[in-house]
Amino acid sequence: MNYNGILIVDFGGQYNQLLARRIRENNVYCEIVPYTQCLEQMKTKKPLGVILTDGPSSVYWDNAPMVDEAVFDMGIPVLGIGYGAQMMAHVLGGKVSHSEKGENGRVKLMAGSSKSSLTVHTSQLFEGIAAETMCWMSHYDYIDILPDDFVETSHTANCPVASMEDPDQRLYALQFHPEVQHTPFGQKLLKNFIFKVCECEPNWKMSNFVDETIEEIKATVGDRKVLCALSGGVDSTVAACLVHKAIGDRLTCIFVDHGMMRKGEGERVMKLYGENMNLNVKCVNAEERFLTKLQGVTDPEEKRKIIGEEFIRVFEEEAALLNDEEGGIDFLLQGTIYSDVVESGTGPVAIVKSHHNVGGLPEEMKMQLLEPLRMLFKDEVRTVGEQLGLAAELVQRQPFPGPGLAIRCLGEVTEDKMRILRDSDAILREEIEKAGLNRSIWQYFTVLPDIKSVGVMGGERTYDHVVGIRAVNSTDGMTSDWARIPYDVLDVISRRIVNEVAGVNRIVYDITSKPPSTIEWE
Repeated sequence: MNYNGILIVDFGGQYNQLLARRIRENNVYCEIVPYTQCLEQMKTKKPLGVILTDGPSSVYWDNAPMVDEAVFDMGIPVLGIGYGAQMMAHVLGGKVSHSEKGENGRVKLMAGSSKSSLTVHTSQLFEGIAAETMCWMSHYDYIDILPDDFVETSHTANCPVASMEDPDQRLYALQFHPEVQHTPFGQKLLKNFIFKVCECEPNWKMSNFVDETIEEIKATVGDRKVLCALSGGVDSTVAACLVHKAIGDRLTCIFVDHGMMRKGEGERVMKLYGENMNLNVKCVNAEERFLTKLQGVTDPEEKRKIIGEEFIRVFEEEAALLNDEEGGIDFLLQGTIYSDVVESGTGPVAIVKSHHNVGGLPEEMKMQLLEPLRMLFKDEVRTVGEQLGLAAELVQRQPFPGPGLAIRCLGEVTEDKMRILRDSDAILREEIEKAGLNRSIWQYFTVLPDIKSVGVMGGERTYDHVVGIRAVNSTDGMTSDWARIPYDVLDVISRRIVNEVAGVNRIVYDITSKPPSTIEWE
């Protein structure tokens, strides 16, 4: 941590990444670390404040996750949220109990203790926040007895301690979630914590990041060479440009066509990056190799790990060829970003899905990883791209997963399924662009569930594939809402796919947000 910001101690809550985003939106650096990280490691980061996150555990369980009690004696502010608040109470001598009622969703929040007549906030944390407002709750456990020297600062009808604090020790606890949009004053409260309580400086800027990262790359790589895993997406593009600025022609980019790309993707990548960006790019056709490895595999996690390992093996083989021609290649550059790391469940946090470039990596690798974007979210990566002067066509390109269409194909990956996905996805993209919606929808694609349905075409019964449409709006990829595509546009897309893509007789539209779903289907 170079910016003396906020350290977020992760206990596995579903909104923890969103919490990090809310802090960085204020130009304050923050970093998520697992709760198992030892206190001395935390101290080396020299944070100005610590946040203990929510999580699925109960503090009274055997072997419940706990933070080192000395965290509360570091002399810096600590904010507990959800489970983090309950753990603070538990560790410092209070009591946490279970309620059969619980609170889930929007709840009315009132200032002060439920046992007093106080009607205004006196806490620095709640400065400028109305005495009665709405918040977002998600709990059954609650703080029943406060630790010594703590006072209640807010309550709800069913939760006697919605927040508490020991202002002298600068210890604060919230049962509700300030990081979600459903808590309208949440950003104001977090600003109060990071600026008024922790006295952070808003010095986390992308311009600083670009300059410092280029210098770090120079220092790390020295006079050695780097192989870039170039997918053609925003993340690998920005990573390649950062490293190219640092080491120039000692960067070689490898684009692996694994047979699961979108229609025309390989040709587009080679033309755009080779001719227009002057990067040294080589295309490796590995379609047969990947599809052979995936034969008979239906489990999503196994698919991702097979693809992740096979990518690495291809890159190692290409590096060996280049070593024979040009000397040693010591580094493998990847466009790994923070959401990849967090969702892959590094450390004790639950795995959402193993991203091929994190949880899908083999244990033994011949090259050292170089991941300059590892601590950035998607929108921050786009900002870095703009700082580097990349064209809007590249910076604003919608995300495309490294495993490609494989994770949009439920069940076994086959050549015929890839054909259906390529053709249906091309139609969807074409019609979205025709309707002028390509800039307003963050990401859109088709998926192929492993199901067939009965239909009638040409007066005859059919039993063919169902194609799903997924279209979402998001900022950072950690949360999303489904896009409201006009019915007439959906009608055209549906008719075209059914009529033009052989083997399809039904189209469905995915209207779930993230959470509870993820953006991709696998």
